[in-house]
Amino acid sequence: MSYKYGMAALNLKMTDLVPRMEFSAHVHFDLIKKLTGIDGTLPEMADKASAAFMKEWDYSMKSNYLIGHQVLGNWQTYMGHAVYNKDGSDKNSHVFTPFKGEEEVYNFDPFEKIGAPDIDEWVTKFNEDYARVVNIFSDVVNMTGTYATCMSGLIGVFGWDWILTCAGNDPKRFGEMTNRYADWMSRFCIALAKSDAPAVTFHDDIVWTEGAFIHPDWYRKYIFPNYKKMLKPLIESGKKIIYVCDGNYTEFIDDIAECGVSGFILEPTTDMQYIAEHYGKTHSFVGNADTRILLLGSKDDIYNEVKRCMDIGKKCPGFFMSVGNHIPPNTPIDSCLYYNDFYMQMRKR
Repeated sequence: MSYKYGMAALNLKMTDLVPRMEFSAHVHFDLIKKLTGIDGTLPEMADKASAAFMKEWDYSMKSNYLIGHQVLGNWQTYMGHAVYNKDGSDKNSHVFTPFKGEEEVYNFDPFEKIGAPDIDEWVTKFNEDYARVVNIFSDVVNMTGTYATCMSGLIGVFGWDWILTCAGNDPKRFGEMTNRYADWMSRFCIALAKSDAPAVTFHDDIVWTEGAFIHPDWYRKYIFPNYKKMLKPLIESGKKIIYVCDGNYTEFIDDIAECGVSGFILEPTTDMQYIAEHYGKTHSFVGNADTRILLLGSKDDIYNEVKRCMDIGKKCPGFFMSVGNHIPPNTPIDSCLYYNDFYMQMRKR
Protein backbone atom coordinates (compact mmCIF):
# COMPACT_ATOMS: atom_id res chain seq x y z
CA MET A 1 0.00 0.00 0.00
CA SER A 2 2.32 2.66 1.32
CA TYR A 3 2.48 6.21 0.00
CA LYS A 4 -0.48 6.21 -2.38
CA TYR A 5 -2.77 4.78 0.29
CA GLY A 6 -1.56 7.29 2.83
CA MET A 7 -2.17 10.22 0.50
CA ALA A 8 -5.55 8.82 -0.47
CA ALA A 9 -6.57 8.66 3.20
CA LEU A 10 -5.33 12.19 3.88
CA ASN A 11 -7.43 13.31 0.91
CA LEU A 12 -10.43 11.34 2.20
CA LYS A 13 -10.55 8.92 -0.72
CA MET A 14 -11.87 5.49 0.22
CA THR A 15 -9.41 2.71 -0.59
CA ASP A 16 -9.85 -1.06 -0.68
CA LEU A 17 -7.47 -1.50 2.27
CA VAL A 18 -7.17 0.42 5.54
CA PRO A 19 -3.76 2.13 5.69
CA ARG A 20 -1.59 2.15 8.76
CA MET A 21 1.03 4.04 10.73
CA GLU A 22 2.68 3.15 14.04
CA PHE A 23 4.69 4.84 16.75
CA SER A 24 7.97 3.45 18.15
CA ALA A 25 7.62 0.01 16.56
CA HIS A 26 10.28 1.03 14.05
CA VAL A 27 12.81 1.16 16.92
CA HIS A 28 11.69 -2.12 18.55
CA PHE A 29 14.91 -3.68 17.31
CA ASP A 30 14.29 -7.18 18.69
CA LEU A 31 11.06 -7.33 16.69
CA ILE A 32 12.78 -5.82 13.67
CA LYS A 33 15.63 -8.31 13.75
CA LYS A 34 13.19 -11.21 13.94
CA LEU A 35 11.28 -9.96 10.89
CA THR A 36 14.11 -8.55 8.74
CA GLY A 37 17.30 -10.09 10.06
CA ILE A 38 18.84 -6.62 10.38
CA ASP A 39 20.44 -5.61 13.69
CA GLY A 40 19.20 -2.07 14.23
CA THR A 41 21.11 -1.75 17.51
CA LEU A 42 24.19 -1.08 15.39
CA PRO A 43 24.12 2.71 14.86
CA GLU A 44 25.09 2.44 11.21
CA MET A 45 22.21 0.01 10.59
CA ALA A 46 19.43 1.71 12.56
CA ASP A 47 17.82 3.62 9.70
CA LYS A 48 18.11 0.68 7.31
CA ALA A 49 16.52 -1.62 9.88
CA SER A 50 13.65 0.79 10.56
CA ALA A 51 12.97 1.34 6.87
CA ALA A 52 12.96 -2.41 6.15
CA PHE A 53 10.57 -3.01 9.04
CA MET A 54 8.19 -0.30 7.88
CA LYS A 55 8.01 -1.97 4.48
CA GLU A 56 7.43 -5.34 6.14
CA TRP A 57 4.56 -3.94 8.18
CA ASP A 58 3.30 -1.86 5.23
CA TYR A 59 3.27 1.62 6.76
CA SER A 60 1.54 4.32 4.76
CA MET A 61 2.54 7.34 6.86
CA LYS A 62 5.21 8.25 9.40
CA SER A 63 5.01 11.02 11.96
CA ASN A 64 7.94 13.41 12.30
CA TYR A 65 8.63 16.86 13.71
CA LEU A 66 11.65 19.15 13.77
CA ILE A 67 10.70 21.78 16.35
CA GLY A 68 11.18 20.36 19.82
CA HIS A 69 12.46 21.83 23.05
CA GLN A 70 15.85 22.50 21.47
CA VAL A 71 14.52 25.81 20.14
CA LEU A 72 14.02 27.01 23.73
CA GLY A 73 17.77 27.35 24.26
CA ASN A 74 18.67 28.08 27.87
CA TRP A 75 15.05 28.76 28.81
CA GLN A 76 14.12 25.19 29.66
CA THR A 77 12.99 23.52 32.85
CA TYR A 78 14.33 19.99 33.24
CA MET A 79 12.08 17.55 35.08
CA GLY A 80 14.14 14.40 34.58
CA HIS A 81 13.13 11.48 32.40
CA ALA A 82 12.07 7.94 33.27
CA VAL A 83 13.31 4.90 31.37
CA TYR A 84 11.67 4.23 28.00
CA ASN A 85 14.50 2.81 25.87
CA LYS A 86 15.22 -0.85 26.40
CA ASP A 87 18.78 -0.15 27.53
CA GLY A 88 17.71 2.63 29.89
CA SER A 89 19.91 5.14 28.10
CA ASP A 90 17.21 7.82 28.23
CA LYS A 91 16.97 7.92 32.03
CA ASN A 92 17.82 11.42 33.25
CA SER A 93 17.76 12.60 36.86
CA HIS A 94 18.64 16.22 36.04
CA VAL A 95 16.08 18.62 37.56
CA PHE A 96 16.49 22.38 37.04
CA THR A 97 14.47 25.51 36.29
CA PRO A 98 15.78 28.94 35.28
CA PHE A 99 12.77 30.63 36.91
CA LYS A 100 12.97 31.93 40.47
CA GLY A 101 9.42 33.13 41.02
CA GLU A 102 5.95 33.60 39.57
CA GLU A 103 6.66 37.11 38.28
CA GLU A 104 9.42 35.74 36.04
CA VAL A 105 6.92 33.26 34.59
CA TYR A 106 4.21 35.85 33.96
CA ASN A 107 6.71 38.26 32.37
CA PHE A 108 8.47 35.70 30.16
CA ASP A 109 8.84 36.95 26.58
CA PRO A 110 10.51 34.50 24.15
CA PHE A 111 11.27 37.28 21.67
CA GLU A 112 13.32 39.01 24.35
CA LYS A 113 14.89 35.93 25.95
CA ILE A 114 15.44 33.67 22.93
CA GLY A 115 15.13 35.97 19.94
CA ALA A 116 12.84 36.08 16.91
CA PRO A 117 13.09 32.97 14.72
CA ASP A 118 14.41 33.73 11.24
CA ILE A 119 11.65 32.54 8.89
CA ASP A 120 13.85 31.99 5.84
CA GLU A 121 16.37 30.05 7.91
CA TRP A 122 13.64 27.80 9.23
CA VAL A 123 12.18 27.18 5.77
CA THR A 124 15.57 25.75 4.85
CA LYS A 125 15.71 23.66 8.02
CA PHE A 126 12.20 22.27 7.50
CA ASN A 127 13.04 21.38 3.90
CA GLU A 128 16.24 19.65 4.98
CA ASP A 129 14.37 17.70 7.65
CA TYR A 130 11.65 16.65 5.21
CA ALA A 131 14.21 15.62 2.58
CA ARG A 132 16.08 13.60 5.20
CA VAL A 133 13.09 11.47 6.18
CA VAL A 134 11.99 11.02 2.56
CA ASN A 135 15.46 9.72 1.75
CA ILE A 136 15.30 7.16 4.56
CA PHE A 137 11.60 6.21 4.43
CA SER A 138 10.91 6.63 0.75
CA ASP A 139 7.58 4.85 0.32
CA VAL A 140 5.38 6.49 2.96
CA VAL A 141 3.81 9.88 3.48
CA ASN A 142 6.45 11.84 5.38
CA MET A 143 6.16 15.14 7.16
CA THR A 144 7.93 17.65 9.34
CA GLY A 145 6.43 19.86 11.99
CA THR A 146 6.32 21.22 15.52
CA TYR A 147 6.24 19.62 18.95
CA ALA A 148 6.86 22.62 21.23
CA THR A 149 3.78 24.14 19.63
CA CYS A 150 1.95 25.93 22.45
CA MET A 151 1.23 24.10 25.71
CA SER A 152 3.96 21.55 24.97
CA GLY A 153 6.34 24.47 24.57
CA LEU A 154 5.25 25.98 27.88
CA ILE A 155 5.80 22.61 29.55
CA GLY A 156 9.32 22.65 28.16
CA VAL A 157 9.95 26.20 29.34
CA PHE A 158 8.39 26.08 32.81
CA GLY A 159 7.76 22.47 33.83
CA TRP A 160 4.64 21.29 35.61
CA ASP A 161 5.18 23.01 38.95
CA TRP A 162 5.32 26.53 37.51
CA ILE A 163 2.52 25.87 35.00
CA LEU A 164 0.05 24.58 37.58
CA THR A 165 1.01 27.22 40.14
CA CYS A 166 0.83 30.22 37.80
CA ALA A 167 -2.17 29.09 35.76
CA GLY A 168 -3.98 28.51 39.04
CA ASN A 169 -2.96 31.71 40.81
CA ASP A 170 -3.36 34.14 37.91
CA PRO A 171 -4.85 32.51 34.81
CA LYS A 172 -5.18 35.88 33.03
CA ARG A 173 -1.51 36.80 33.28
CA PHE A 174 -0.51 33.23 32.48
CA GLY A 175 -2.75 33.43 29.41
CA GLU A 176 -1.23 36.72 28.31
CA MET A 177 2.21 35.12 28.50
CA THR A 178 0.82 32.19 26.46
CA ASN A 179 -0.22 34.68 23.78
CA ARG A 180 3.35 35.95 23.57
CA TYR A 181 4.69 32.42 23.26
CA ALA A 182 2.17 31.65 20.50
CA ASP A 183 3.19 34.81 18.62
CA TRP A 184 6.79 33.60 18.79
CA MET A 185 5.89 30.08 17.60
CA SER A 186 3.79 31.54 14.77
CA ARG A 187 7.01 32.44 12.98
CA PHE A 188 7.92 28.75 12.84
CA CYS A 189 4.45 28.02 11.45
CA ILE A 190 4.93 30.59 8.69
CA ALA A 191 8.19 28.87 7.76
CA LEU A 192 6.50 25.48 7.91
CA ALA A 193 3.80 26.74 5.52
CA LYS A 194 6.52 27.67 3.02
CA SER A 195 8.26 24.29 3.29
CA ASP A 196 8.12 21.40 0.80
CA ALA A 197 6.29 18.96 3.09
CA PRO A 198 2.74 18.15 1.93
CA ALA A 199 1.71 17.16 5.46
CA VAL A 200 2.80 18.61 8.79
CA THR A 201 2.68 17.48 12.41
CA PHE A 202 1.08 19.97 14.81
CA HIS A 203 1.77 18.33 18.17
CA ASP A 204 0.58 19.91 21.40
CA ASP A 205 -0.07 18.08 24.66
CA ILE A 206 -2.86 20.18 26.13
CA VAL A 207 -4.30 17.52 28.48
CA TRP A 208 -3.45 14.64 30.79
CA THR A 209 -4.90 11.14 30.69
CA GLU A 210 -7.82 12.44 32.78
CA GLY A 211 -8.38 15.44 30.51
CA ALA A 212 -7.83 19.16 30.94
CA PHE A 213 -5.53 20.30 33.78
CA ILE A 214 -6.63 23.96 33.54
CA HIS A 215 -10.27 25.07 33.40
CA PRO A 216 -11.66 24.43 29.89
CA ASP A 217 -12.66 28.08 29.56
CA TRP A 218 -8.97 29.02 29.76
CA TYR A 219 -8.16 26.81 26.76
CA ARG A 220 -10.96 28.41 24.79
CA LYS A 221 -9.63 31.87 25.57
CA TYR A 222 -5.88 31.31 25.22
CA ILE A 223 -5.12 28.05 23.35
CA PHE A 224 -7.59 27.66 20.51
CA PRO A 225 -7.61 31.30 19.32
CA ASN A 226 -3.84 31.02 19.10
CA TYR A 227 -4.16 27.76 17.17
CA LYS A 228 -6.31 29.57 14.60
CA LYS A 229 -3.68 32.26 14.19
CA MET A 230 -0.82 29.74 13.98
CA LEU A 231 -2.63 27.46 11.55
CA LYS A 232 -3.82 30.19 9.18
CA PRO A 233 -0.69 30.18 6.95
CA LEU A 234 -0.62 26.39 6.94
CA ILE A 235 -4.24 26.19 5.85
CA GLU A 236 -3.65 28.79 3.15
CA SER A 237 -0.65 26.82 1.88
CA GLY A 238 -2.79 23.70 1.40
CA LYS A 239 -0.86 21.55 3.86
CA LYS A 240 -2.49 18.57 5.49
CA ILE A 241 -2.31 19.46 9.19
CA ILE A 242 -2.16 16.43 11.48
CA TYR A 243 -3.00 17.36 15.06
CA VAL A 244 -1.36 15.24 17.76
CA CYS A 245 -2.12 15.32 21.47
CA ASP A 246 -1.40 12.74 24.15
CA GLY A 247 -3.95 11.99 26.84
CA ASN A 248 -7.71 12.50 26.66
CA TYR A 249 -8.74 15.52 24.58
CA THR A 250 -12.30 14.33 23.92
CA GLU A 251 -13.88 17.48 25.40
CA PHE A 252 -11.88 19.62 22.96
CA ILE A 253 -12.34 17.66 19.72
CA ASP A 254 -14.85 20.16 18.35
CA ASP A 255 -12.67 23.13 19.33
CA ILE A 256 -9.64 21.63 17.60
CA ALA A 257 -11.60 20.77 14.46
CA GLU A 258 -12.89 24.34 14.29
CA CYS A 259 -9.28 25.59 14.25
CA GLY A 260 -8.82 24.03 10.81
CA VAL A 261 -6.79 20.87 11.28
CA SER A 262 -7.03 18.16 8.63
CA GLY A 263 -6.69 15.14 10.87
CA PHE A 264 -6.28 13.78 14.39
CA ILE A 265 -3.78 11.46 16.03
CA LEU A 266 -5.09 10.19 19.34
CA GLU A 267 -4.33 7.87 22.20
CA PRO A 268 -6.88 5.28 23.41
CA THR A 269 -8.29 7.60 26.09
CA THR A 270 -9.65 10.02 23.47
CA ASP A 271 -13.01 8.95 22.06
CA MET A 272 -12.36 7.75 18.52
CA GLN A 273 -16.02 6.81 18.11
CA TYR A 274 -16.94 10.47 18.52
CA ILE A 275 -14.39 11.52 15.90
CA ALA A 276 -15.64 8.86 13.49
CA GLU A 277 -19.28 9.86 13.95
CA HIS A 278 -18.76 13.63 13.72
CA TYR A 279 -15.65 14.01 11.52
CA GLY A 280 -15.22 10.67 9.79
CA LYS A 281 -16.16 12.10 6.38
CA THR A 282 -14.28 15.38 6.72
CA HIS A 283 -11.06 14.55 8.59
CA SER A 284 -8.46 11.82 8.70
CA PHE A 285 -7.69 10.16 12.02
CA VAL A 286 -5.08 7.76 13.36
CA GLY A 287 -5.59 5.27 16.16
CA ASN A 288 -6.29 4.08 18.59
CA ALA A 289 -5.48 0.55 19.80
CA ASP A 290 -4.20 0.42 23.37
CA THR A 291 -0.58 -0.61 23.86
CA ARG A 292 -1.42 -1.96 27.32
CA ILE A 293 -3.36 -4.73 25.63
CA LEU A 294 -0.30 -5.67 23.57
CA LEU A 295 1.86 -5.54 26.70
CA LEU A 296 -0.40 -7.53 29.00
CA GLY A 297 -3.29 -9.02 27.04
CA SER A 298 -3.91 -12.41 25.49
CA LYS A 299 -4.09 -13.20 21.80
CA ASP A 300 -7.89 -12.93 22.01
CA ASP A 301 -7.60 -9.55 23.76
CA ILE A 302 -5.40 -8.25 20.95
CA TYR A 303 -7.83 -9.55 18.33
CA ASN A 304 -10.73 -7.81 20.04
CA GLU A 305 -8.82 -4.55 20.31
CA VAL A 306 -7.96 -4.52 16.59
CA LYS A 307 -11.56 -5.38 15.78
CA ARG A 308 -12.82 -2.54 17.99
CA CYS A 309 -10.71 -0.03 16.08
CA MET A 310 -11.57 -1.45 12.68
CA ASP A 311 -15.28 -1.52 13.48
CA ILE A 312 -15.10 2.20 14.26
CA GLY A 313 -12.72 3.37 11.56
CA LYS A 314 -13.11 1.12 8.54
CA LYS A 315 -16.14 2.98 7.18
CA CYS A 316 -14.23 6.30 7.25
CA PRO A 317 -12.00 7.11 4.26
CA GLY A 318 -9.34 8.93 6.33
CA PHE A 319 -8.81 6.24 8.96
CA PHE A 320 -5.31 4.86 9.65
CA MET A 321 -4.92 1.85 11.93
CA SER A 322 -2.40 2.38 14.72
CA VAL A 323 -1.52 1.60 18.30
CA GLY A 324 -2.20 5.10 19.54
CA ASN A 325 0.10 5.14 22.56
CA HIS A 326 3.17 3.52 20.95
CA ILE A 327 4.62 0.01 20.65
CA PRO A 328 7.63 0.34 22.97
CA PRO A 329 10.63 -2.02 22.91
CA ASN A 330 9.39 -4.01 25.94
CA THR A 331 6.29 -5.17 24.04
CA PRO A 332 6.41 -8.98 23.67
CA ILE A 333 7.36 -9.94 20.14
CA ASP A 334 4.57 -12.52 19.90
CA SER A 335 2.02 -9.85 20.84
CA CYS A 336 3.37 -7.57 18.12
CA LEU A 337 3.08 -10.39 15.61
CA TYR A 338 -0.49 -11.18 16.68
CA TYR A 339 -1.38 -7.49 16.31
CA ASN A 340 0.09 -7.33 12.82
CA ASP A 341 -1.59 -10.58 11.77
CA PHE A 342 -4.99 -9.32 12.90
CA TYR A 343 -4.48 -5.99 11.16
CA MET A 344 -3.60 -7.79 7.92
CA GLN A 345 -6.66 -10.01 8.28
CA MET A 346 -9.06 -7.14 8.89
CA ARG A 347 -7.70 -4.35 6.72
CA LYS A 348 -9.73 -5.19 3.62
CA ARG A 349 -12.79 -2.98 3.33
